[in-house]
Amino acid sequence: MNFTVNGHNTYCYTGGKAFDAAKPTIVFVHGVLNDHSVWVLQTRYLANHGWNVLAVDLPGHCRSAGAPPATVEEAADFVIALMQAAGLEKAVLVGHSFGSLIALETAGRVPDRVSQLVLVGTAFPMPVSPALLEASQHEPLRALEMINIFSRSTLAPPPSALGPGTWVYGASMALGRRVLASNPKVNVFHAGFQACDRYTHGEEAMAQVTCPVLFVLGAVDQMTHPKAAQGLIAKARNAQVAYLPGGHNQMNETPEPMLQALVNFLK
Repeated sequence: MNFTVNGHNTYCYTGGKAFDAAKPTIVFVHGVLNDHSVWVLQTRYLANHGWNVLAVDLPGHCRSAGAPPATVEEAADFVIALMQAAGLEKAVLVGHSFGSLIALETAGRVPDRVSQLVLVGTAFPMPVSPALLEASQHEPLRALEMINIFSRSTLAPPPSALGPGTWVYGASMALGRRVLASNPKVNVFHAGFQACDRYTHGEEAMAQVTCPVLFVLGAVDQMTHPKAAQGLIAKARNAQVAYLPGGHNQMNETPEPMLQALVNFLK
């Protein structure tokens, strides 16, 4: 489904169902070098169980036009504008990694418009090592290999979001290459990492969040270690925490446990 947001075409995956603004809606926000497709299991399930789902491609990524957000704050403004374009007075926000910071900042800015908040693979602060920042700018394919090694706890989880035995490492590498190639004008890899590294407003944003918050954390996550989320958890007024056995990519490494945690929280 396409919306016009800030004068640009914005693509949102709806889980194969027609969008109905009268239904409760969940907005899914992806992380660096990802797109809407990382949420395929969760979105399709929820779209068939009474929810609207909008899994967005961030601006400048894949099917969405416009300049990629240079900061978390800029991306939060985009999410608010997307909600406006979709006619949503209120929505659940779900974000992964970079997307979790975007969802957090959005919920802090418009707390009355966010009914529940889900932060997947989150941390604050979310620093990126100088070596990885430099590689993402000058050797992005090497940096892509690095983050897939760091963020993966397994190569082929049985089952996975795309079917039993899916080679999640290879699938993630292919997705990263596709997202990077989708924008020949801007290195969305480096831009996203810079935005994560420079974001300083996390605790202030959480202090403004009034809705229940679910933290979905990978027990062996090397990109955003569960310990790095404890400050946000302590700041949240109404926090629940789900520790999953995998790494940083919970959506397709531990898709069923993540879906179950999400469904339980939404109830």
